[in-house]
Parts: sequence; C-alpha cells; structure tokens
Amino acid sequence: MDQLQAIRAFARVVEAGSFTKAADTLGMPNASLTKAIQQLEAHLRVKLLLRTTRRVSVTPEGAQYYEKTQRLLKELDDVDASFSTAQSRPRGHLRIDTGSSTASMVLLPALPGFLARYPDIRVDLGVSDKHVNLIGDNIDCVIRGGALTDLSLVGRQIGRASWVTCATPAYLREYGMPKHPSELEEGHVIAHYLSTRTGRSLPLNFAKGREKLEIHGTRAVGVNESTAHVAAGLAGLGVIQTFKYAAAPHLTSGALVPIFDKWQPEPYPFYVVFPSNRYVSNRLRVFIDWAAELFAALD
Repeated sequence: MDQLQAIRAFARVVEAGSFTKAADTLGMPNASLTKAIQQLEAHLRVKLLLRTTRRVSVTPEGAQYYEKTQRLLKELDDVDASFSTAQSRPRGHLRIDTGSSTASMVLLPALPGFLARYPDIRVDLGVSDKHVNLIGDNIDCVIRGGALTDLSLVGRQIGRASWVTCATPAYLREYGMPKHPSELEEGHVIAHYLSTRTGRSLPLNFAKGREKLEIHGTRAVGVNESTAHVAAGLAGLGVIQTFKYAAAPHLTSGALVPIFDKWQPEPYPFYVVFPSNRYVSNRLRVFIDWAAELFAALD
C-alpha cells in the first residue's frame, strides 16, 4: 500500500463528499480510490468512512484522522516547496473559478499573456456567478467581488471595479432620460440582477457626496448571471446597473447610454479567495500577483 497516496485519496473523499468526484479530481479510477481507502482502513484497523448508495459520511475516527493528516500533508507540501528555488519556473495545474463577465471581459482576453509568461502552467477556468465549494470541488482559487464572509477562506484584494447605470437609446426615447435616481422608482422599469445566494433582486445603489440612495423600482426582468444581465439591458428590458468594464464596449458603440454620471456607488472590491488551510503554491502565487496587476488597470 502507498500510504501517502491513500491518505491523499481519503482526504479528497472527505473534502468532495463523494468517491466519484474525488476520483475525478485525482485523475484515478474509482476502483483504485476505493481499494486505497480500504487498504488504509485495514492498516489502521478502524473504519474511516461510511458509504451508502446516496452519500459518504465520515466516522468520528475518520474526522480525527483527517484533521491530523491534513497538518502532515501541509507540512510535506511546505518541505517540497522549500526545495524549489525562487528562480524555478512555476508549473502545474491551476483550477480557477470566476463570474461570467469577469471571465469574458477581463481574464480571458489577458490570459494569453499570462500563459506566455508561465508556459508550464495549465489553467482550467470555471465560469459561473454562483458561489462554489473551493474545497469540495478542488478549486485553487476564485475571483469574486464583495465582502468576505466565510472565515474558512483567505482573500487578497486585487482591485476595485467602477459601476455604471445605463440603458439603450430606444429605452430612453420611450421612457425619457431620468435626471435623478429617485425617478427610477416610478415611470421606469429596471432589469435587476438577482442574488445567486438568495434569488432576490439586488437594489440599485447611488451615492453623491454624503447622500446615498437605494432604488428598487419596478422589475421588468431579473437575471442571475452577469453577462446575461448586460444582454437584458441591450435588449431594452430596462435600466441596468453593472460593472463599467462589462458594459464598456456597448458604451463605446452607443448601444448603451450612461445615466447619472454624478451619482455613482462606491467601487466594488474584488478578491482572489482560497482556502485558509491550503498551501499557496508557486503557480497560485504568480497567478494572484498577475491578477492584481490586471485588476489594478480596471476603471
């Protein structure tokens, strides 16, 4: 039995909550993973996992074993990393997740430059506005906006994004150009962005000096994905408030017209987020530094 491999396999099952998902992320057959854990349990003479047709649960002994072996695995990763010189080229596989407009408008256009700089790094980019399970899905990091609330995660702020409130010329001809955000409460319609956590419409926020406003208005349509949200605005379904970088091409072309230039919410902070118990590899470190350079240039 390869005990180290068996320990890593056991840890992935605990984190993923599934033998199949753990086998996929480790790149090994399900049968091999099962055999490795069975051998580990026989070696320890204790049951670590309880497996049914629907779910996998960890025994009390398994939870204790996971906690202790996690510290050992992290120390081993630290030892391995200490033998890598600072000049060594970062290499390996990075799994990253981010929202759709961030992926299409910010990351993907710049990614060729990152891969040219670090040709030995391979990137898998998950694209979704929904929040993912970093540990369970074996993701190295996510790029997300807003306040950090999960204490099991570590975040580094990499930049801030400005907002824009806008609508199509056709919409403004039909409903008129509002002069004050309060006018959106009546006589206008809003294409709202829906929270991926709660499904509720997020209000439009405005600030001018010390004055702040929160506008709900009449909802024409709600969209829970950022690229589709911009598409809703382009379709003339209502006023939208989105990141300026997401709407920039359409503002330049005139397909969308900015309104309330003097009323803008505070710029939105963006973070690279990763699990607090995960070793920050050289490849992840250079990606975070590169992402910080990239987001620093956002308007």
